[in-house]
Amino acid sequence: MEQNDLQRALMAVLFAAGEPVDAKRLSQTLEHDEAEIHEACKTLMDELSFNRSGIRIVRLENAYQMCSSPEMAEYVTKTLETRKPPKLSPSQLETLTVIAYYQPATKALVEQIRGVDSAYCVSALVTKKLIRECGRLNVPGRPIVYETTPDFLRVFGLESLAELPEIEKVDLHVDPSQVEPLEQKQEESTQPDASAPVQQEIPL
Repeated sequence: MEQNDLQRALMAVLFAAGEPVDAKRLSQTLEHDEAEIHEACKTLMDELSFNRSGIRIVRLENAYQMCSSPEMAEYVTKTLETRKPPKLSPSQLETLTVIAYYQPATKALVEQIRGVDSAYCVSALVTKKLIRECGRLNVPGRPIVYETTPDFLRVFGLESLAELPEIEKVDLHVDPSQVEPLEQKQEESTQPDASAPVQQEIPL
């Protein structure tokens, strides 16, 4: 497959997908190294931007998605009669900030940092697809662990979490080694594992 063929294939796949597609999957299906996938996508991104196309390709960490250009948002909204997404309340934005900077994060960690109950805010952010469940913490009670989504990156105009502004963080965290990913989730026993280690700074 020549480079031009690769670019055309990428355009077709990203258009048909309608959601972020990981570069690793593109590499496997299009039979090109990931480096070539990234290079081809970068070329397409530059060409679409230079030509002021109504279509853009955006990078979301290690994935790519095709979308309309920001300049065309008004026309897309009018034509499709789509509504603007609801704005985040101050409490939801604060909760999202905590999860973005401290992920993977449990609801208990969010509440410890914020100092207030955050169940509603977490649920609202999941509904808005800005955060998602990414596993369970391997401690008694097995609380759900959350992380931000590709939609979070797109909404805030970020390519990766590394672009988040630096802040002074408190010394609280969830140990990633204690997170059991959803895809590796096993059958839970009827009794909690009393021998599992507990993060002292996160009351569960």
